[in-house]
Amino acid sequence: MLTAIVISVGFLLACSLILAGLLVLAEKIILNYDTCRLDINDGRKVLEVEGGSSLLNSLAEKNIFIPSACGGRGSCAYCKLKVTSGAGPVSPVEEPSLSPEERASNIRLACMVKVRRDLQIEIPEDLFSVRRFKARVARKKPLTHDIVELRLDLLEPAAIEFEAGQYIQLESAEYKGREAVMRGYSISSRPADNQHVELIIRLVPDGICSTWVFEHLNVGDNATFSGPYGLFHLSDTQAPIICIAGGSGMAPIWSIVRDMKDKGITRPTTYFFGALTQKDLFFLDEFRQLENECPWFKFVPALSKEPQDSTWTGERGLITDVVARHFPDTSQHEAYLCGSGGMIDAAIAVLVKNGMPEDNIFYDKF
Repeated sequence: MLTAIVISVGFLLACSLILAGLLVLAEKIILNYDTCRLDINDGRKVLEVEGGSSLLNSLAEKNIFIPSACGGRGSCAYCKLKVTSGAGPVSPVEEPSLSPEERASNIRLACMVKVRRDLQIEIPEDLFSVRRFKARVARKKPLTHDIVELRLDLLEPAAIEFEAGQYIQLESAEYKGREAVMRGYSISSRPADNQHVELIIRLVPDGICSTWVFEHLNVGDNATFSGPYGLFHLSDTQAPIICIAGGSGMAPIWSIVRDMKDKGITRPTTYFFGALTQKDLFFLDEFRQLENECPWFKFVPALSKEPQDSTWTGERGLITDVVARHFPDTSQHEAYLCGSGGMIDAAIAVLVKNGMPEDNIFYDKF
């Protein structure tokens, strides 16, 4: 009886796969959409592409890379674009990711919009500078039990131009039946070092890309990524700065403060780094050296679960409480935050409570 059930389930699964394949074949061959035109930003760029593919893939084939972390499955909602005509109705996959205001403004998920006719779309100007890079792993250095630093030597193109705070999308390879995916990681290296890219990557339990990095990517291997992406970067004001980040959220802050040093920017800057215990700390010597070289910079690590009888003599408690103790008045400051949504929301609440205008708070959630 059990064998019969297994055979039946297998037969149904095989039939489903065959049917899915036939549907794809029907769309690509039987329903021939011919060549379609993509009018981008009112004629700034006009592309001719083969119909039938997704808008996300069609743009990538023309070297215009839109952020996407889910491999085109419609689950990350990073690839939102304004499609003013030709997109057709919103699909059920898109609906949970689009607010009523976004739908009214013709915002769509590029991975879910099929190119079946001419489209008019709007793309943020910064995405036109995004490129696809081939690189080689020059260094893979453990920083903690669950964080590594990658240094990638650029092969083609040989250099990258980016602002401190931006991120790239690393492409994993297929392994052990896991599909290839793209995941975003902030650049931790200095913009002045434009022939390399450094990343600080935390191992996410069952994460496809981070597991690939930790268990399958080795020094000497080739890697591919696209970028740079993002609008998280230092403002051009003279306001003193409060930075808050923990774990791999250090990456853009590490890039920003060293870029400040390179450019001679001396705005008073305090970086609060939150961790659980001492084993979660890294780059302590590097930040102490930066403090010695830059009188305008201060590094404040804080531990929230360090045993009371340990050797730790630094700050203790939740990083938001530590920030509040150091800065009861934040009205004249700017803040740069990087980390989980929960941490960032809690930090924003404390900063605003202590007087910081929300317009002075910049963040990168992941």
